[in-house]
Amino acid sequence: MPSKTVFVVQTFELKRKRLVPGKQEVAPTQNGALKKAEALVTRIPGAAAISMTVDDETGEVERATLLGTFGEVPEGFAETLTGG
Repeated sequence: MPSKTVFVVQTFELKRKRLVPGKQEVAPTQNGALKKAEALVTRIPGAAAISMTVDDETGEVERATLLGTFGEVPEGFAETLTGG
């Protein structure tokens, strides 16, 4: 099974005084994901940079690793990641 690594920035926004996931944005590199997540928190409550290993054929996430969080992120978010 061929797989690839994808870097994603997960944003978080406030809805009814609770942090909820917002948009996900793809980044070209690990460093790019970290920089993008850090920059986004000037406009939103929080963001997380994530590295995901994805099966090329099925699109299924084999493993997700939290690279870093910035601003406010829901408690326990890291534990919700596959393999986290």
